Amino acid sequence: MPFLFLALALGALWFVCCRHLSNDWRLNEQYNYGWFVPFFAAYLFWLRWQDRPEPEARNSQLAVRSGVILIVCAAIILLPIRLFEVANPDWRPLGWLHVGVVVAITLIFFWIVGGTAWLRHFVFPIAFIFVAVPWLSAVEQPIVQGLMRGIAGAAAETISLFGVPAEVQGNLIRLSNGVVGVNEACSGVRSLQTSIMIGLLFGELKRLTVLRRIALVGIAIAIALVANFLRALFLVAIAARENLAAVGKWHAVAGYAIIAIVFAGTMWLASSMASGSVEPAARRGRRAESEEDRNENARDLAPSSRFLPSRCFLFLLFWLIAVEVVVELWYRTHERTMPPTPRWTIRWPQDVAGFRDVPIDEGVRATLRFDQGREATWTAKDTLNSLPSHCFLFFFRWNPGGSSVVRARAHRPDICLPAAGWRQRSDNTQTYFVNDHLSLPFRRVDFVQTNRGVTAHTFFCLQEDRRTNEARPDLELPAGIQPEWSFPARWRAVRDGVRNMGQQVMELIILAPAQVDEATVEQQFAAILPTLVVPES
Repeated sequence: MPFLFLALALGALWFVCCRHLSNDWRLNEQYNYGWFVPFFAAYLFWLRWQDRPEPEARNSQLAVRSGVILIVCAAIILLPIRLFEVANPDWRPLGWLHVGVVVAITLIFFWIVGGTAWLRHFVFPIAFIFVAVPWLSAVEQPIVQGLMRGIAGAAAETISLFGVPAEVQGNLIRLSNGVVGVNEACSGVRSLQTSIMIGLLFGELKRLTVLRRIALVGIAIAIALVANFLRALFLVAIAARENLAAVGKWHAVAGYAIIAIVFAGTMWLASSMASGSVEPAARRGRRAESEEDRNENARDLAPSSRFLPSRCFLFLLFWLIAVEVVVELWYRTHERTMPPTPRWTIRWPQDVAGFRDVPIDEGVRATLRFDQGREATWTAKDTLNSLPSHCFLFFFRWNPGGSSVVRARAHRPDICLPAAGWRQRSDNTQTYFVNDHLSLPFRRVDFVQTNRGVTAHTFFCLQEDRRTNEARPDLELPAGIQPEWSFPARWRAVRDGVRNMGQQVMELIILAPAQVDEATVEQQFAAILPTLVVPES
C-alpha cells in the first residue's frame, strides 16, 4: 500500500507540472521537443533502476521525519505557485519554481527509501525534466537573437562570395527579389534547446563522465549552429535561384533536417566517447547477478519500506487535489463578479487608396493560433508634410481559454521589429478617445532604420474581455513591456481572480520618412483611430 500511495502521489505531482509546461510545448516550436522529455526521463529512470545500488539500512526514523517535514514544506509552496500559474501562464520563472519543487519532493522520497546512495543514483533522470522548462526571457532573448544575427550575417557574407548581393537586416537577409528569414523574426534558433536535450540524453545513455557530458552538449550545440547556418545558406540560394515562393516549400524540410543532423551527429559522438570509458561498477555488478540475487535485493527493500510514511503519501495526494479545487473555486468565484469591458472591433478601410490584404505567414498562424486575424496595408489618406506614409494594421482575436494570454503576448512590436533589423528609439503610453463612450490605451514604440531613412511608428493595444471591479494598472500599457510584468501587477491578477480571459490585439504601424516629427504622426493616429475602431453593442 505505501508503494501504491507513493505512485499515485508522484503521478499527480508530475502530471500537474507537465500540464503547465505543455503551454509552451504546444505554442512555441522551440520547445516542441518537451513532449518527449517526460518519456525520456521515465526511460532513463528505468535504466537507472536496473543497476540501482543497495538501499541504506535505517535504524531510526529521525532522517525519515526530517524528509517528511521537507516534503510538507515543499507541498505547501505548491498552492501559491498554482494560483500564480493560472493567472500568469506566460511567467516563465514559475515554471522553474514548479519543476524545482516537484523534483525536490521526488528526490526526498527516494532519499527516504534508499538513502544518500539512491539520491545520487537517481538525481539525473529525475532532474532531466529541467531541459524542457522554457528559458527565462532575459536569458533567452539575448542569446537566441544574438546567435540568429550572427548566422544571418555569416550566410549573407557567404552567399555574396558567389556573386549574389545580400544585405542583413536583423535576423533577415534582403535579396534583390525579397527577404529571407534565418527563421521567423519572432522565433529563435531552430533546435538550439533541442540540441542541449539530445546531448544530455546521449551522455546519460552512455553513462559518460561529467567532463565528457559537458563536451558532448557543447558539440551538440555547435552542430545545431552549423546546421542552422547551412539551412540559412540553402534557403537564400533557393530564393536567389528561383523565388521566395520556392523557399516556403523547403522551409519546414530544412528545419526538420537540422534535428536529424543534431540527433545523428550527437549519437555517433556519444558512442565514440563511450568506447574508451569504463563501465560503471554498479552496472557491472548488476549484470553479473543471478535471478536469485535480484529477488534477494528486492527483499532487501523491506527494511526501508517499513519506514515509508503512508500518511505522508496520502497527505500529498489529497493536498494536490485540494490545491486544484481551491484554485478553481478562487477564480470561478471572482469571474462571476467581473463586468465585461466595452467590446469593439475593426472597420477595415477598404475604400482607401492602396488598400490590400496582406497574407498572414503560416508560421505566424501556427504560433499565435488566433480565432480571428487579419492584416492589411494602405497609403495614408492624408500626407504628412506632403510626404507619403504607409499604414499596416494587424488585428487578432482569441476566445477565452487557458492559452489565450500566452498567445496574445507573443506577437508584439518590441519583439518582432528589432529581430527584423529595426532599432527602438522611443517608448511611451497614451490613452486615445474613440468616441465619448470608448477610450483605449495604446503603447507607442518608434523604430528606425538609418540606412533606409524610414521610421516605424507602432501603436499597440491589448484588451481583455472582462475587467475587475478595481483598476488594472497592468493593463494600462505603461512604458516598457506591455502588459506590465512586475510582481505587483501579477499579484493583482491573482488577487482579482483574472484568468483565461478572451484577448484581442490591435497594432497599427505607420511608416513615415525620418524627417516627419512625432507630433505629426500622433495627430494622424488620433484622426485615423475613430475611423478604424467600431464599438460593439
